[in-house]
Amino acid sequence: MLRYLCAIVLALGFCEATDAQQFAHSTALHFPPAFNEYTNQLAIEDIDNDGDLDIVFANGSGFFSASQMQRLRIYINDGTGVFTEESSTRVGSHTSYARDVEFGDIDGDGDYDMIVANDFNSPADLFINDGNGFFTDVSATQIPQLSLSSSHAAFGDVDNDGDLDLWLTKGGSSRFGSGQAQLWENDGTGFFTNVTTTQVPQQLIDSPMDALFGDLDGDFDLDMIEGHRDVQSKLYINGGDGTFTDETSGNLPQDDNTYSWDLGDLDNDGDLDLLGVNSNPSNAREVLWINNGSASFTNMTTTYLPNSSNPSVDDNDSKFFDVDNDGDLDFVIGSLGSTERICVFNGSQFIWNSGLISSIGDSTMDIEVGDMNGDGTLDIVTGQGESGSFANRIYINSGPADTIAPNFPAMEQLADTEDTVGPYVVRVKIRDGMTSDHNFFMQERAMVVTVDGGTPTDIPLIWSGGDVYRAEIPGQPGGSTVEYAARSTDWAGNTGTSAPLSFEVIALEFFTRGDCNDDGDFNIADAVALLSGLFDGLGFSTECADACDSNDDGILDIADPVATLSTLFSGAAPLPDPHAVCGVDPTDGDGLDCPTSVCP
Repeated sequence: MLRYLCAIVLALGFCEATDAQQFAHSTALHFPPAFNEYTNQLAIEDIDNDGDLDIVFANGSGFFSASQMQRLRIYINDGTGVFTEESSTRVGSHTSYARDVEFGDIDGDGDYDMIVANDFNSPADLFINDGNGFFTDVSATQIPQLSLSSSHAAFGDVDNDGDLDLWLTKGGSSRFGSGQAQLWENDGTGFFTNVTTTQVPQQLIDSPMDALFGDLDGDFDLDMIEGHRDVQSKLYINGGDGTFTDETSGNLPQDDNTYSWDLGDLDNDGDLDLLGVNSNPSNAREVLWINNGSASFTNMTTTYLPNSSNPSVDDNDSKFFDVDNDGDLDFVIGSLGSTERICVFNGSQFIWNSGLISSIGDSTMDIEVGDMNGDGTLDIVTGQGESGSFANRIYINSGPADTIAPNFPAMEQLADTEDTVGPYVVRVKIRDGMTSDHNFFMQERAMVVTVDGGTPTDIPLIWSGGDVYRAEIPGQPGGSTVEYAARSTDWAGNTGTSAPLSFEVIALEFFTRGDCNDDGDFNIADAVALLSGLFDGLGFSTECADACDSNDDGILDIADPVATLSTLFSGAAPLPDPHAVCGVDPTDGDGLDCPTSVCP
């Protein structure tokens, strides 16, 4: 009798599923009583640094027009997947028309700060984490004060300077109006400057819904894909310095109703492909676009996702994750007015398996995955809004645990260098069996650096955005061989290490000013060599001409042997030239140098 009663009231969240689905609806056992608030997006992160994953729900009601400001709901995990609502103690009495919430360490202190994108001509909200998951609102002082009607925010180090910048979508009077996408650059301490007018194409885009950073062209900097509800999505390519150009034409197939984009390597060729939700312009189905490696995409939906797995329903979000622990990406679709769908990759296609998740028809606006109860499997969390009872849900995974370590599809090869000061900046891509706006959840990561075969040292590996991470290797003495490899441990405890790469720090040799014959001594022979070259027409070694410029005036003339003789007869000790080194253009700027090819 209980089974049939639950079948009747399951959709209302009053009891749990008793069937054998891998992802069982478990809201009543894990979440506090429903607040019935209009959730637009949610984010999962360990905000209090205690080793488990917490949840923040971005709430605020109203579709085309504002209805009610609502609270950010912060759910704190007890470590077993049972959550307590602690919003008032963690973020105060804050309310807004929140459409999105994202996490990133904006001030470099190792904890996760929070950006909230708000709708209906509201400015964004920025919160600083104290390290224990308690937030201070610094919006008034640390971000531009603009009314945005924003649906989404994205953190990413667009200029490769080691801190997280911000991209926010912008609508009109609501997110469904037209507006200019925003780019705000971080000064390294969490204070942001608006650089939109100089670094982003000046375009009014209608109904922006999603914004996602990822390296789409394989050069390690962060590009941007924006999804729009009523017009073509946009592909913005980063020039490396945080300046973006619109490369949509000829590179993106046609879409006109995308609610969400997700990035994942679907064909296992190392680059990032695209899954678009509600993107097909003719029937509102999902699309799968395959990357050629240089950010040009081909529509391969019918090849990878047959119509039987891709019904024409009102879907809102998706996430890639490895459902069956076989090493490839599957995905889950969050649907409004229908059930969530899990599509499993069978080696050639993504096939909808309706028996994997409890069948509940609700109004899913956002969907995320993460190991919420610490058992090594990825669970599913949904945010509910727009219609129905707005009961946010959790589905606990009873399937196989994650036993596959993170992988490293690419790492920058640093060139040999004469720089002994450093740092040497290197970026690496790290992936695992899931995706989110913050890539995947890690217990630990580092760049392991070994100098001249010595003891390995761990260097901090900082998230740059997408699947890109960045390390700064300290400067090393000339003559050093530096080997580096990335290491990462995922949330299930699997550790992977990349193949090592190495570079040389070249030992530079300073020459002695006045050693015109390049024999390593400073004596009368140098003055003779210079005089011979100047007056006998026999020439001298101009390859090391800067050394012959004894008075360092940029001109080789009679004043130079005079200066040489004066130094010799005064008894002054010759010194290494402070301006020039072999192979390096002198800092005195006289255009004379001493190439490595002729110097010892």
